[in-house]
Amino acid sequence: MAAYGLYTHIQSNKRRSIALLASLFLLVYLLVYAGALAGEALSYDASLQWLMQRAWRDFLSAAPWATIGAVVWIVIAYYFHQNIIDAVTGGHAVTRKEEPRLYNLLENLCISRGIPMPALKVMQSDALNAFATGMNEKQYAITVTTGLLSRLDDAEIEAVLGHELTHIRNGDVRMMVIAMIIAGVVAFFAELLFRMWFNAGFGWRSRRSDDGDSNGRGKGGAGAALLIAAVLIGLAWLLSAMVRFALSRSRELLADAGSVELTKNPDAMISALRKIEGRGELEGATSAVMEMCVDNPRSGFADLFATHPSIDSRVEALVKYAGGHDPGPIALPPLGEAPAPEAEAAPAPASEIPATPYPGPWSNGSDASTNAPPAPPLPGPWGPHR
Repeated sequence: MAAYGLYTHIQSNKRRSIALLASLFLLVYLLVYAGALAGEALSYDASLQWLMQRAWRDFLSAAPWATIGAVVWIVIAYYFHQNIIDAVTGGHAVTRKEEPRLYNLLENLCISRGIPMPALKVMQSDALNAFATGMNEKQYAITVTTGLLSRLDDAEIEAVLGHELTHIRNGDVRMMVIAMIIAGVVAFFAELLFRMWFNAGFGWRSRRSDDGDSNGRGKGGAGAALLIAAVLIGLAWLLSAMVRFALSRSRELLADAGSVELTKNPDAMISALRKIEGRGELEGATSAVMEMCVDNPRSGFADLFATHPSIDSRVEALVKYAGGHDPGPIALPPLGEAPAPEAEAAPAPASEIPATPYPGPWSNGSDASTNAPPAPPLPGPWGPHR
């Protein structure tokens, strides 16, 4: 179905995302079959057809347990993923008293659109980045780095907060957390199977058949079965990564547009992106955390697996569709060095300041001692009565 306008694009994106998540869950079953095929190949030297049939029987027996295991994994992550992310990033919740500037900006955005206010967290990092997490209204949180707070002005910070609020409003955060959980299952089992294979020494050993068909099972198919299993495992891992990339990349442009819709300030979003550009790498953060950030910087070969569109393409979209203005790459002073203050007129020495008294209710605004002319009348209760 064709999408026209921001909100129809959001609905279309949600439908595609659900389909992608379903396909991601199917990769778990693909891994189960690959593991069963590898297990049979490591146990028997039989024909490929015989091994694949045995693997299918093993898969049908293991599929219910794989489903239960994946669901348990999701439930555990549902309740504890925020604790895990906070442990990795060092983010901690802040109150209005601790961060009044940041708290007020987020609160004003939420009030203006009737959005429940998520928890606000800050992590100590010189990087310029922010991300949203959570699976429901009680868990939603927005985390920003101290580097972003120190280098962006209020309008730019508001734009970044609007970007993350849009992820929450559109259900992106919940979708990404689920995707990372399922992808984590795929990656875990893929690594487990490869380790089992390595520990087995890439070989196989013949054992007596337990079903009495040893004479009809043939020989010579174990090597081909192991190769197929390896290809299936690698394919499952690659597809899970591609699904995560597709989910993330398709949502960043919509989040940028949603931020502009919230703040009515495309230039602030553009300048925020230009300042964040190339400065968003969170030291020690996992790839799963970086996928949720405003920017996940990648370059060279790694850019082939980038989870975010380039800053240039995002800025270009804001200029084209939101009427923003691109200032180009923005240079920032080195870390730890305060920006040069704007030139201001130096205050005059106290000896040079004329001792003209401030006119009050009982004065006509002149000073007899200095013969200064009367001051212009002041508005309000202290001005002249007409």
